[in-house]
Amino acid sequence: MDGRTRTPVIIDTDPGVDDTLAILFAIASPELEIIAYIVSFGNTDVHAAYDNIYRLYQAIGRHIALHPEDAARFPNFSPTVPPLLAVGPEGPLEGGRHFAQYFHGRDGLSNISERHPDLNVDLENSSFCDNFQPVKESGVEVALRLLESRPDRSITYVVLGPMTNLAQLVREHRQTVVDKIGRVICMAGALDVPGNTTSVAEFNVYADPYAARELLIPTDITSGLPLDRVIIAPLDITSNHELPFPHYCQKVDPAFKSTAQPSNADGKSPLVHFTSSVFERTREIMLEWGKDAMELHDIVAIWCAIENPPEINPVRGLPGMSTGWVVAQRTFDIERTGEITRGMFVTDRREETTTYAPGANRAEVQAQLDLRHLGHGLLESTALPARVNIEDPTLLAGGQGEVGLEQKERKGVACLVETPGPSVLLQLLTRRVWGIQ
Repeated sequence: MDGRTRTPVIIDTDPGVDDTLAILFAIASPELEIIAYIVSFGNTDVHAAYDNIYRLYQAIGRHIALHPEDAARFPNFSPTVPPLLAVGPEGPLEGGRHFAQYFHGRDGLSNISERHPDLNVDLENSSFCDNFQPVKESGVEVALRLLESRPDRSITYVVLGPMTNLAQLVREHRQTVVDKIGRVICMAGALDVPGNTTSVAEFNVYADPYAARELLIPTDITSGLPLDRVIIAPLDITSNHELPFPHYCQKVDPAFKSTAQPSNADGKSPLVHFTSSVFERTREIMLEWGKDAMELHDIVAIWCAIENPPEINPVRGLPGMSTGWVVAQRTFDIERTGEITRGMFVTDRREETTTYAPGANRAEVQAQLDLRHLGHGLLESTALPARVNIEDPTLLAGGQGEVGLEQKERKGVACLVETPGPSVLLQLLTRRVWGIQ
């Protein structure tokens, strides 16, 4: 940890498959101090999602009971002060509830409650409840209490699901949030790539577009989040970070297959049995979609929190970032009520220099394509994201700092556009969660 102070994090989550892996990653990360889980609706209903916190703690606890030498690998499992566990919102700020049970199953973990009853938990008699503290306070009350009890701007609030709880917190206690919050990291949205719930919308924003718009598109200086402390990890960057299932078979569980050959606990560590059981149906769905890998959307958000604590100084209105991490200022609106565009990040491509082709920057994109001898045919540059080729360096903030940042007025939202790389995350995740180099 190179002597760095641990970053206190509130994890606002709807524990489905990738959320659960992200939480396992956080529990195994010494850079973080998990101080609360706020469980909301999203991948499944809030009560099923709540149960999954118990399930994953049970899996780690059983693993450590059999392999006590691995206890040090999970520094957030048995902390001196257990994290709080609160029930958050059961639905969005407005409109009906939308779940992702088509992917995550009714229980949020690919229906392991039916396929693997040995992984179920009796909440009233769980032997691992001492590792976290269930509370009757609402998610808003818990977040407020923690913000008020910690030093100013020390806490990172990580949103892995819909932004509903955070929006309610800002509605009721905005000045406290502005004064006290250190950083907000949200896995949310899709800018220049298709959505994963509809053709244009990422699920977390689709589930509550009202909350996302209220937080990210402030109507005046008295509303929304302090955007110089906000980082969005959209599908544009998270989708190419993957856990290939052949890699999982090779490194973690050679017996891993699918629901046709369910995981057997015999001969496996309890943690491997748990993750293999969760991944079985996920693998089948991903193969139906053309890839033998799980996309690490929420895991990227946790990784960003690990590597980019609040104490990194902002750069001209953008959050400061560690070396290898880059954000770009993006301006967009969020569709809330569209019949087919609910949750869409709507970018004005006529003026936005960081988007792909059709817009005022089209001629410049074409010049760059021609310079690189890339054919573009009748569709011109629509197949090539312009950010890769013509990104204005004054709109970037990286670990080394950029020149000319004072030349442009800051606006919009900092969106993650570069990480140290998918292979770096895969190696770190495999080592920390499963203890395999």
